Amino acid sequence: MTEKRLPLPDKDLQAFAAKAGTPFHIYDGRAIRQNAMDMLSAFSWADGFVNYFAVKALPNVNIVRLLGQCGFGADCSSLPELLIAKEAGIPGERIMFSSNDTPDEEFEEAFRLGAIINLDDITHIDDVIRVCGRLPETISFRYNPGRERTGNAIIGNPVEAKYGVTHDQLLECYRKASENGARRFMLHTMVASNELNEDYIAETARMVFSLVDEIRSKTGIRIEQVDLGGGIGIPYRPEDTAISFSHLSERIHELYSSMIEAKGLAPLRISFECGRCITGPYGWLISRVRHVAHKYKDYVGLDACMADLMRPALYGAYHHITAIGKEDQPRDHVYDVTGSLCENNDKFAIDRPLPLIERGDLLAIHDTGAHGHSMGFSYNAKLRHAEYLIEDDGIYCIRRAETYEDYIRTQLSEPKLMR
Repeated sequence: MTEKRLPLPDKDLQAFAAKAGTPFHIYDGRAIRQNAMDMLSAFSWADGFVNYFAVKALPNVNIVRLLGQCGFGADCSSLPELLIAKEAGIPGERIMFSSNDTPDEEFEEAFRLGAIINLDDITHIDDVIRVCGRLPETISFRYNPGRERTGNAIIGNPVEAKYGVTHDQLLECYRKASENGARRFMLHTMVASNELNEDYIAETARMVFSLVDEIRSKTGIRIEQVDLGGGIGIPYRPEDTAISFSHLSERIHELYSSMIEAKGLAPLRISFECGRCITGPYGWLISRVRHVAHKYKDYVGLDACMADLMRPALYGAYHHITAIGKEDQPRDHVYDVTGSLCENNDKFAIDRPLPLIERGDLLAIHDTGAHGHSMGFSYNAKLRHAEYLIEDDGIYCIRRAETYEDYIRTQLSEPKLMR
């Protein structure tokens, strides 16, 4: 079981919501920092270990900077994410650039920053050479295991995924990169998302360590670092249990000893690109109840909508909901919790047991510290809401709320004739 706590005492959270206005996302910087240090401590046996924080999970420069100060790197998948990592002070090879269907300007910027370029397809070797003039000294390839592994609803089945090179292509990728000037080599994979089965993550390490041996024996190329991807899940439901960094690390250490050290393949640096399990549990969407409606079902209408958190509508994902100040009341009413978009799937919860909800109540939607605000959008011309960060000395605004002027800034009131 996982306790679903709030970031502040009820009265403090209610007072802040009254002052700041709702809705907003709020993150506990103290807990994020401690969680990051716990991960680094668990893998301290692995010399050079790094977690490249998946910027897509929470692309706020203040969060990326906080994690960089802890010793994390940044996993980037677009040009703006690369620029966020740069602005956050993440240097060179602390940036992992993994993209797909990549535009030239993104390869160019990653090369300029000295980031590790993680290629998604063998044809991208030629693209990098064409755009950058040469391959970087260090190169990585993303591996798709196909039918060797199964995926899940979020990331998809590997054989149907657009990501990564096949087993048959992998050896040729390294040969071709070596022939074109690469001298240091990495191997990457990402085969799961939001996975709470520790066995799955450990088996990914086993698969990758086996590939390191195969690549060395068949090509003579030594892999210096493996990235085991992200995919470590979080306990969205109270009955779920989080993966233990320390226990997972012990299992990977055992595999490292038997599959890498024993075969003379050490040293091999180990990395992850976790985002969700680092910040996810330490974010909340705080929203005020506008209406309670009784139709064929009972509805709680919030001032937030799926433009603020789309995971429930997109995946049918569960997010726990707390009625602030009513935690001790029985959950003896059943509601659909909705927003105000002109879409019937604009729902945070369906048939959710909650206490009696009244207009003006303050609700906290849990575990929105990853893939929450970052996946937002502006349908119905909804404006993006603020983000706040709790630290020991107070609460900081790390993204102001969008205004109407922001929303229309790129619109031309005087249409520009183009042809």
